[in-house]
Amino acid sequence: MDMFIRSGAETAWIVGRAKAEGFDLCGVVRAQEFPELAHMPEWLESGYAGEMKYLSDPRRSDPWGVLEGIRSVIVCALNYNTEKPYSTVAAAHAEAGEPRGWISRYAWGQDYHEVLREKLEAIVAAMRGQFTQPFEARVYADTGPVQERILAKYAGLGWAGKNTLLLNQEIGSFFFLGVILTTLELAPTLAAGEAPPPDLCGTCRRCLDACPTEALVAPHVMDARRCISYLTIEFRGSIPEELREPMGWQVFGCDICQDVCPWNRRAPMTEALEFRARVFAADEERQTRTVDSLDSEAMREEALFLPRLEWLAGMSQEEFRQFFRGSPIKRAKWRGLVRNACIALGNSSLRRDTADHARIGALLERLSASPEPLIAESARWALARIE
Repeated sequence: MDMFIRSGAETAWIVGRAKAEGFDLCGVVRAQEFPELAHMPEWLESGYAGEMKYLSDPRRSDPWGVLEGIRSVIVCALNYNTEKPYSTVAAAHAEAGEPRGWISRYAWGQDYHEVLREKLEAIVAAMRGQFTQPFEARVYADTGPVQERILAKYAGLGWAGKNTLLLNQEIGSFFFLGVILTTLELAPTLAAGEAPPPDLCGTCRRCLDACPTEALVAPHVMDARRCISYLTIEFRGSIPEELREPMGWQVFGCDICQDVCPWNRRAPMTEALEFRARVFAADEERQTRTVDSLDSEAMREEALFLPRLEWLAGMSQEEFRQFFRGSPIKRAKWRGLVRNACIALGNSSLRRDTADHARIGALLERLSASPEPLIAESARWALARIE
């Protein structure tokens, strides 16, 4: 069956439809082999993937194995850059008062997988109404065996930065990528022979120099085993001791390599309410709302923006399920988040002559006797650090 679409009008329509759904960028690339994919086996053999076995899926280098008959990929980017400050600025504010942690900006609000998927599926539904010929389409919202950043590069959305993230000259790097694989042959965003956006990182190496765990072993090369995002989310074991102090106050993910990037200095703020920071009210119903600034009255409650480490460390398994329903934070699992909060408490500057010290010390004493070995060991480490 011929499923070709030969003009660029359809691609322009799709880009317009993506913008109508709230996406900031959209591009189309033909399904093909990309030169970056040739380096994937070497990166995997180095052990840099850690325990992320799913990265070894051979379909990640073979789009034809993901969708039979695939001819084109639509790549969409959605800005999640909510109100500042960035973590590198907020750290100074957080030093005063009780210990607080940092949750990566992308995880402050609703689960981005669901937000992205809904928007991508809306585009596919609109395509079925627009195009008369039958076609197959598959949607992935950071969930499938595809290399979104490589596809995005060749769809013209940006260049691969030295921190391994996709950078765009207009909106920086604080955006999610979602893709639609389809059997339609769409005109690519980049004309034949047109190169992807140029690498504008130049001689800058701020991301490499700022990484506290030295996870960026070279420009464009990440050793995930040392990455704070990997350690706090994907890694299920005991955090290696040599990496605990460099982790600082991070409890879920890390934004440092993006926060120091010059291309994010003037990155636009999103207006999407879905990504604003949740605040958990103190009432019994545990209602949630959002907080936008350090001075908000809501900061006296439990917020995902600069969360109280004592709150996170003392959270029960049931509270974890309740608080983080519909949140990407659930990926860390309860024991992982409590582990991370204990490590961050061990890195905090708790003064011994304060009520906070006595109360948090008692909490860590209790956690050090936890039946969960991962939590108990991390709590004992933290307790030794603050005593």
